[in-house]
Amino acid sequence: MSIDDEPVTTLDDLKSDLAGRHKWTPSGGAAVDPAIVDADMAALDRDGYVIWENLLGADECEQIRETVGPMLSHTGRNSFEGRRTQRIYSVLSRTRVCDRLVDHPRVLAVLDRLLMPNYLLSALQAINIQPGESPQLPHHDDGFYPIPRPRDPLAAATIWAIDDFTADNGATVVLPGSHRWGRRPPGPDDPAVPVVMPAGSCVLFVGTLWHGGGANTTADARLAITAQYCQPWLRPMEAYTLSMPRDAARTVSDDIQRMIGYSIHPPFVGNVDGLHPLRLLEQP
Repeated sequence: MSIDDEPVTTLDDLKSDLAGRHKWTPSGGAAVDPAIVDADMAALDRDGYVIWENLLGADECEQIRETVGPMLSHTGRNSFEGRRTQRIYSVLSRTRVCDRLVDHPRVLAVLDRLLMPNYLLSALQAINIQPGESPQLPHHDDGFYPIPRPRDPLAAATIWAIDDFTADNGATVVLPGSHRWGRRPPGPDDPAVPVVMPAGSCVLFVGTLWHGGGANTTADARLAITAQYCQPWLRPMEAYTLSMPRDAARTVSDDIQRMIGYSIHPPFVGNVDGLHPLRLLEQP
């Protein structure tokens, strides 16, 4: 029976991909030992974040520094972006050097459990906190979606330390357990913990966790790459199908293609003229 012949008699029949025949396939996270993922999920459930040390080697960090460094120029437009913080938006449309961070198996293995199939990449940014930067306003990353707390997270984020993260150079500050809070913001008595980790490490946290960039009281800048992900039925922060040319989209992994919008959230969210968007990449 072809998909055109399949009956639609109940709403459950609409859970399949009606826009084409490109079905969801397991992500690169399927290669990770389920017991390891169980432990990661337990940490997320308890604390709202999990730290993985030394996922990247020193040479990989140096390659990212050499590639991203020349792109760093302007500082933030407001205190939230950081008056002494340099940011590069839409990194995925500029270079392939950070692709491995976006589709790292350890990350995808958690996202496969945390979010719905065909979750999307919401943003990929470089953040370089310079000396003299003040602490960032605490926030949670899915706070701009107007759905009241407490609730399950709508998003998740990774922050990759390209330089060492220390308590003094702008390491991200998290509030353990705050992912379970209701609508209240952090108060002065809530414990906050800097994410101290060596270069090459990564922290993943759920979108409901309160956190913020730390103050940099040292003489050196602190470079990080952040990849943020969201449920497939939400609008991502960065519109990769507009910013990333199709020729570039054809060169990235299947996982990244799916995450930048060349995928369907059943039955037809994300279609192009009623067809699966991957057909656009198959055209000459």
